[in-house]
Amino acid sequence: MTDAPAPRHSRRGLFTPLILALLVLAAWTGWWFWLSSQIEGRLQAQAQALRGQGWQVDYVSGGLTGWPFRTRLALDHVKIAAPSGHALAAPELVAEANAYNPDKWVILATDGLVLTRADKGQVAVRGEALRMSLHGLTQRWPNVAVDLTRPEFTPHPGSEAFPLRRAGKVEFYMRPHRTTDGAAHDSIDMLFRLADAEGRDSGPVEGLAQGGRLTLQLEGVVEQAGNLRGMDEAGVFAAWTRAGGRFTQVRGRAVAGDSRATLSSEALSARADGRLEGQVSLKAERPGAAIAGLAGTGQGAVNRVGAAGAAAATAAAGDVDLTVVFRDGRTYLGAFALAPAPKLF
Repeated sequence: MTDAPAPRHSRRGLFTPLILALLVLAAWTGWWFWLSSQIEGRLQAQAQALRGQGWQVDYVSGGLTGWPFRTRLALDHVKIAAPSGHALAAPELVAEANAYNPDKWVILATDGLVLTRADKGQVAVRGEALRMSLHGLTQRWPNVAVDLTRPEFTPHPGSEAFPLRRAGKVEFYMRPHRTTDGAAHDSIDMLFRLADAEGRDSGPVEGLAQGGRLTLQLEGVVEQAGNLRGMDEAGVFAAWTRAGGRFTQVRGRAVAGDSRATLSSEALSARADGRLEGQVSLKAERPGAAIAGLAGTGQGAVNRVGAAGAAAATAAAGDVDLTVVFRDGRTYLGAFALAPAPKLF
């Protein structure tokens, strides 16, 4: 009696996981390449739309890399210039996102930036890290975060001096504004932080900080944000101002050398020439030293006589409530004119 042959087991089950993995990889690769073509197409369309509005947009695309899990877009020789004359240029910008979440991007300026200020010239910006993140791109107003770590500011030869020499940190945040019931409308929340800033020699920031450092935080709501458009030479705030745009719920705090202050304003707007209008309430600690430092600055825009008068009036004050008024294109502390009002455009 002979033994029956052992049954042969099918090896099909051994290959099934491999086949499934290959199918998933093929599908994911197809998605990655489709996503890449969509990103490049939208970038070109957005650049062309801005050019049609009078902007200058130049760049050399290095193509998309990062397969399989990331999308990385490198752009060389980037220059974006608004009709107002303000511009931003970079030797290289790198934008990265997760391929499975292309709604959130991080943009890095790997070799610094050059900021062009209309009628004032160019400023080189370099630092340990210069980055911006964007998410919520399908919203009307995306969430934006800008982070400059230890930036240094160097004006190009022939350009007007820049108020800052360096800072520990510069941050800017923007998000859609929502009411207490969670409803969104045509306003945005903005927050600006400047930490451990050093002013240029004999400049207003150095004088205000009494040779020390300036730390500042400002936040508020920008109403009628839909009118922030840069379609004319005056810049994005011109159309916004004409439409009645305002800054509301403005809050902040500042530390300038040995002087400290908290500030608030319910509403600030701008004149037709771009100068701020409105008033800001200050709760200040030892303000006289900061105002005296401002009075001694070499900046020609500072009204030294008015600043000296304000410094004398507050010299003996410890903690004091003050009101800064932006009126008729000037900045007033009580009856004393300190300097031109801040200019938005």
